[in-house]
Amino acid sequence: MKIEYLRLKNFKAFQNAEMKNIPHFCVVVGANGSGKSTLFDVFGFLKDCLTYNITRALQSRGGFKEVVSRGHESEDIVIELQFRMVITEVERLITYHLEIGLKDNKPVVKREILRYKIGSYGSPCHFLDFRFGEGYAITNEDDSNKTDEELERESLQLDSDNILAIKGLGQFQRFKAASAFRQLIDQWYLSDFHINMARGSKDAAGYDDHLSISGDNLQLVASNIFENHPEIFKKIIQTMTSRVPGIKAIEPIASPDGRLLLGFQDGSFKDPFIDKYVSDGTIKMFAYLILLYDPAPHPLLCVEEPENQLYPKLLWELAEEFRSYSSQGGQVFVSTHSPDFLNATELSEVFWLVKENGFTQICRAQEDKQVAAYMAEGDQMGYLWEQGFFVGADPQ
Repeated sequence: MKIEYLRLKNFKAFQNAEMKNIPHFCVVVGANGSGKSTLFDVFGFLKDCLTYNITRALQSRGGFKEVVSRGHESEDIVIELQFRMVITEVERLITYHLEIGLKDNKPVVKREILRYKIGSYGSPCHFLDFRFGEGYAITNEDDSNKTDEELERESLQLDSDNILAIKGLGQFQRFKAASAFRQLIDQWYLSDFHINMARGSKDAAGYDDHLSISGDNLQLVASNIFENHPEIFKKIIQTMTSRVPGIKAIEPIASPDGRLLLGFQDGSFKDPFIDKYVSDGTIKMFAYLILLYDPAPHPLLCVEEPENQLYPKLLWELAEEFRSYSSQGGQVFVSTHSPDFLNATELSEVFWLVKENGFTQICRAQEDKQVAAYMAEGDQMGYLWEQGFFVGADPQ
């Protein structure tokens, strides 16, 4: 999956904004309060809507009136994504359109559409189209030779007008697009890593399939990879030792009471240190590598300010790891305040946010002629940002 386009209307500071031709590795910068966290929260909001319902997703953010753009409370929230994924063995450009508004002062899904073209020509077909909990879905998506008139539409009514149609229909394989999109959203990863939660011993019995968003199961996931995917764990350690000076080896350690710890071997000492004595940056770099070398990688990663606790020279290495992950089929969104991290980025990878009159617009580095010209002459992105060439997003 690759998200190529995002349009937001009346979602907090994004009253009317869009991102086009989004790259596999996408880096977002901007001043404090410009909307970087809000931009990433769009993905979290959609995931919460799918996991629960739109009422709960809105309530966890203060309710509809706190999410809708200020001064536009009588209007609808609109989120539209275009992404590429394989449906019926063909890669297709799919559009997901969601409108959320109020009915009798309660949030409802006013419109939900999933559409894509059947063939190379013509208009996209609506394979799912719902209004206020009622609509239809196409059941014979497998037959790509069908015309729009020949497609079979099954009329359906949801249990409520505040749940997403892709939540219910996505459980059934006959609704191919809805099912595939639901599974993808389920696998999105939005990092909220906390060093204090990643440290210390953990119960050996627990969730170890993927790193949790907070990193509190780091030891369990590392142990799982160590035991069941030794070649991947070896790559993680090789990368870690090349990135972090002094680290020779890392190994999960079982404590006498049946809990798990991480042991870090320093090349200067015979015995390993347990993770409570290791620097924040070392723990965080290891956690990122556990995430990026996951045997079953996430299709989408969102990571905010990865530079925190990391030594500046490690940021170029980390950017390379993110880019490598994205080149293998995943997609990575990163927000940063670090010129050192930005210096590792390419012209096509960077966007910046500008907030004017209370609302945020999204600018792209490669569309700025001056920034593009300096980069063509050999300048680096972080230096240009520090010098104020990102108009409206000057960190000074």
